[in-house]
Amino acid sequence: MSRNVFSQIFYGTVIHSTSLDEITILENALLVVDDYGTIVALEANVQSEKVPERLKALSAFGISFTTLQKGQFIMPGFVDTHNHAPQWLHRGQGQGLQILEWLNQVAFHNESLFKDANHAKRVYRMVVKGMLRQGVTTASYYGSLHGEATKILADVCLEHGQRALVGKCNMARNAPDFYVDASVEESLQVTRDCIHHIQCLDPKGELLRHVLTPRFAICCDESLLTGLGAIAAEHPTMAIQTHFDESEQEKTFTLSLFPQFTNEADLYEYFSLLGPRSILAHCTIMTPYETQRLQDLGCGVAHCPTANMTVGGGFMAARIKDLLRRGVKVGLGTDSGGGYSVSMLNAMRHALVNSFARDFLDARDGTAAVTMEEAFHMATVGGARVVGFGDEVGNFQVGKQFDALLVDVSAARGGITAPLEEVDSLRTMLEKFIMTGDDRNIVQVYVRGRLVHGC
Repeated sequence: MSRNVFSQIFYGTVIHSTSLDEITILENALLVVDDYGTIVALEANVQSEKVPERLKALSAFGISFTTLQKGQFIMPGFVDTHNHAPQWLHRGQGQGLQILEWLNQVAFHNESLFKDANHAKRVYRMVVKGMLRQGVTTASYYGSLHGEATKILADVCLEHGQRALVGKCNMARNAPDFYVDASVEESLQVTRDCIHHIQCLDPKGELLRHVLTPRFAICCDESLLTGLGAIAAEHPTMAIQTHFDESEQEKTFTLSLFPQFTNEADLYEYFSLLGPRSILAHCTIMTPYETQRLQDLGCGVAHCPTANMTVGGGFMAARIKDLLRRGVKVGLGTDSGGGYSVSMLNAMRHALVNSFARDFLDARDGTAAVTMEEAFHMATVGGARVVGFGDEVGNFQVGKQFDALLVDVSAARGGITAPLEEVDSLRTMLEKFIMTGDDRNIVQVYVRGRLVHGC
């Protein structure tokens, strides 16, 4: 029998989402990852004295063998389905403003600074390292409108080993003169340049992919949307991200610019930008017709509960439970500047809070409230499906890639986590991490089997 050398072997508690309604907690689990970062075995209830026997049966002899201690567990990495990378430095500014005022008074000026490549290099290193520290192994990034800065963001993601979708932000109107594409033609050409750059960096798209990024229809006229639709047709697997029904103010302005449409679903579908590849951020005030169209077309939703409760004007409680019941793909996003926090733990907590508000407004019987199982699912495998990596990552199904966090909620880690008690179940341990933990509890972060944060 040949000896196979595997890069990582873990033994202890493993937790992942196996369905929308189930968090699977495996005790005394043996998880084996090969040199390519692929999960080749996951077995539960392996008694410690049986581990050598099981490894021999697998012909597995690991370079690294990690035994998890009490209070430690392995879980999938977080997937942030909506993040504005250029907003890293101005998070928390302008809270309470209406969305369009916030863009003009805060966001556009700060994003315009990324015209300077040195500024982009400095900040984007902070972004990617900071996101990895928060356990975000996959992110769907909006870049600025600048081609060079967008290429730098892609370079930094690959350098630090983060799985990412990166897109040049298209915006040819309704923004300050200092922060708008020079023309539709330039916007499309720079987009093509960024696509070429990212495909050269990672030809197979194993870690890094381009995502078409019309900021929203307010910033894109008909010719720009038509051009982006044509690029989407040329690249039939490329993701498309935009903002969708974010607030009443945004939606009213959008429809005033496109009077031939009565809703945003028909608008984006007309320009060939709505379908299974679409990552639609917010979706807080959709009509029943729009909800049905998203379901019929297989669109993905990036739910950003933190941003929806701060910038925007009004407590925008999206009907997430309804979308989940319909089988719509839903993941969580932090949004960054609009949401102030890049913590996916906060996104999970706020998804719960947001849904309780929605339940009070709609049902008052608990039927519109999101469960812990659903929040965990959206933060991991649900998000992976939204951004097009669902076959590769999101849980620990054998054959998927090992994007994972080693979490430690023991007292030795410090932080604000609720202390573990001897009588606490493994489920209680997970809930204490989700509801009271922070990045100090995330000891190690792996992407495709490679340690990208921690030691």
